Amino acid sequence: MEVNYGTKGISAVTTVLRQEGKQISAEINHLITLNLFTTITNANFDKESIEARIRATLTEKEVLLTQVQNPSALPEAAKWDGSGDWEEKAGTVGVLSTENEDIRSLRELITYGLKGLSAYSKHANVLLKDDNEVDAFLQRALAATLDDSLSVEDLIALTMETGKYGVSGMAMLDKANTDSYGNPEVTKVNIGVGKNPGILVSGHDLCDLEMLLEQTQGTGVDVYTHSEMLPAHYYPAFKKYPNFVGNYGNAWWKQKEEFESFNGPILMTTNCIVPPKDSYKDRLYTTGAAGYPGCTHIPGEIGEQKDFSVIIEQAKKCAAPNEIEAGEIIGGFAHAQVLALADKVVEAVKSGAIKKFVVMAGCDGRAKSRDYYTEFAKALPKDAVILTAGCAKYKYNKLPLGDINGIPRVLDAGQCNDSYSLAVIALKLKDVFGLDDINDLPIAYNIAWYEQKAVIVLLALLYLGVKNIHLGPTLPAFLSPNVAKVLVENFGIAGIGTVEEDMKIGEIASRLSFHRFMEFGYFRVHFSVTRSRAARDFFSSGA
Repeated sequence: MEVNYGTKGISAVTTVLRQEGKQISAEINHLITLNLFTTITNANFDKESIEARIRATLTEKEVLLTQVQNPSALPEAAKWDGSGDWEEKAGTVGVLSTENEDIRSLRELITYGLKGLSAYSKHANVLLKDDNEVDAFLQRALAATLDDSLSVEDLIALTMETGKYGVSGMAMLDKANTDSYGNPEVTKVNIGVGKNPGILVSGHDLCDLEMLLEQTQGTGVDVYTHSEMLPAHYYPAFKKYPNFVGNYGNAWWKQKEEFESFNGPILMTTNCIVPPKDSYKDRLYTTGAAGYPGCTHIPGEIGEQKDFSVIIEQAKKCAAPNEIEAGEIIGGFAHAQVLALADKVVEAVKSGAIKKFVVMAGCDGRAKSRDYYTEFAKALPKDAVILTAGCAKYKYNKLPLGDINGIPRVLDAGQCNDSYSLAVIALKLKDVFGLDDINDLPIAYNIAWYEQKAVIVLLALLYLGVKNIHLGPTLPAFLSPNVAKVLVENFGIAGIGTVEEDMKIGEIASRLSFHRFMEFGYFRVHFSVTRSRAARDFFSSGA
């Protein structure tokens, strides 16, 4: 069964139709985007749901094929009609069907990046925002992974272009979120529990959360966020709901224990689902791209109001959540909020109170090797500030790291989807400090990757010209030795070592001038002049 194969096939058709001057409907764009999002890490385990997506794709493709002037020139995937055994077909068109290791590696790197891009697009789409250029590129790039005439050099160029559209996709989602819910603001979030029964919302979709909050008003049921939904608390629009109590638990991989102790129903709006325990499987609901066999799926298309009444009714019969921790954590440091604090940041840097910024974004996971990020955060000098986004923050956002002149040492910009803010902050800090060259900013990039949204964040940073990014806890296994060599030689991509080794290598000078920050070796961030100007123009345009 290969939903990706069918999605690449229909993308080849839409790409040819665009070349012929024909329009592609928003419904087809949304279908392709949702297909990709459905296949992202730990989003959908439901075979029936995935088969339904394949059937819908084949149906729409057959209609589109009738509009193509020369269908014989299309690749095999575009002509596949769904006949035969799907499982057997998947075995012949999967990843390993590409024999050349480097071509295979680049195709996978692009495909994973596009899956991440589909996540940004899907979240923007449900808030009624679309970008036809992003959709057209996503489909063109998917089709290109079927093209055997493309060389390694062609695919490297397409990889960089994927990063370019990754920036565009993140910008689209940022605008969709802020237009709908306001700019995130500094917020203290309760991590304890109340006495009422509750519903726990995990995943990433803010629109689903908004609909649930509307429907729970006056029911006596509280709503809590989990994992990547934590940043919902930072948006002004969500603060009007009195039953929006706080955040429960930690990163996605701890959900088996935390979902069990929560006692009430859980709504998974997107990835990341861990196969549930029987003790709470009847309380686990999915919606959107998410799905799990045996769990109730709440339907609803873009623009439709979803009905969460079955979840609310079950919640009323459940006990209140068991408290697993207490206190507050602080967040809400997306680009608008950080820029509002610019004077305070400048003063802290000028005085020497802040000497270094470290971007520690990306994904968390259960592997013991990821404890590196906790120890790294603890070992950073007290004049260093962490900029974060994504669930990687759960490795250190509850540590007592303190603040610098009132500026918290962990500045949480939001979800992995909000990594756009980190790029904006870097570019704006350059302007705030009056620097001609962004290379002079003392920013280290130490990214934890796990799933496809981390891949598109990496590609976006590479497109913007960022070099010497540390990626861990290991480099992705789908990178062939030659492709990894290209990334190392051209962008300085590196893995992580021990905390002690990396701290020694990353040591920076203690004094920084206002007009030109001193170099700090291994951790220095480089932007090419062309890329930095292009990026500056992009962000200053308000895109």
